Amino acid sequence: MARIKIDEVERDSSVDKVEQILQGAMQEFLQHGYAGTSMDKVAVAAGVSKATVYSHFQDKEGLFKVLIEQLARKKFNSIFGTQPPEGEPIVVLRQLAIKALELMAIDQEHSAFMRVLIGESGRFPELAQVCVRAMIKPVVETMTQYIASHPELKIDDPEALARILLGTLVHYHIVQDVMHGKEIVPMESDRLIDTMIDLIINNAK
Repeated sequence: MARIKIDEVERDSSVDKVEQILQGAMQEFLQHGYAGTSMDKVAVAAGVSKATVYSHFQDKEGLFKVLIEQLARKKFNSIFGTQPPEGEPIVVLRQLAIKALELMAIDQEHSAFMRVLIGESGRFPELAQVCVRAMIKPVVETMTQYIASHPELKIDDPEALARILLGTLVHYHIVQDVMHGKEIVPMESDRLIDTMIDLIINNAK
């Protein structure tokens, strides 16, 4: 019994250390970018030893990948939950679009991290590809499956529509929030979403 309790404490401590390191890493990547961040800086920011960082992460690339995957998982679950979307397309698609834009707009840390990732993608394309696999691909696949499960929409290419929907929302977020373009090309999100949904529903008539 005592051994089990000790193991549980050790596991909890290990999880806390990983989260501590990831938070320190996020701080450093946002401030210095990927190239300007070192495992030494991460250790200092996280308040742990360099040895502790290396005991959980083999190198900086591995640490960055875990950070991307963690962000992707949180964002996906925040939008879709734990179950595939169900219900009438006119309702479900609007709700998903509203939730996605709201989350992207209020999550300043995510926006800042995406700026870093996009800025570093030229020199470190493999890291950008991790983002595509972890963050974009699951959304496209989930949306494709949902659209394909509703033949009444009369969509010949569900995957293409899924990418159009995602691309529209991401473009809006990048222009309005990431690139600070709200005052240059202003548009209410409801206007964008309503028009997008109307195009899909009108196609089914």
